[in-house]
Amino acid sequence: MKTELYKVIKAPYLTEKVSALMGDSNQYAFKVDINATKLQVKKAVEGYFSVNVENVNIIKVKGKTKRSKFRIRKKSDWKKAYVRLAEGQSIEVTSE
Repeated sequence: MKTELYKVIKAPYLTEKVSALMGDSNQYAFKVDINATKLQVKKAVEGYFSVNVENVNIIKVKGKTKRSKFRIRKKSDWKKAYVRLAEGQSIEVTSE
């Protein structure tokens, strides 16, 4: 079961906006598998971090088109999940 948790959650997603959400509304953001559902993300976060998840919002982020001298290429699409934890709980996230 632990291997399924590692397949769903790829990495924490840390930006200034997410840092503000961590302090204000106890929300955290993660990069997740492109085929992951809200229920899978909820179970993965609860199982991996041992916390209670109240709400999960998933956003599909479109890959950007990059142009160089030789060709035009498109970055891959990916999914971002905003996870709201129960009152009084927190997750220690670091960017590595």
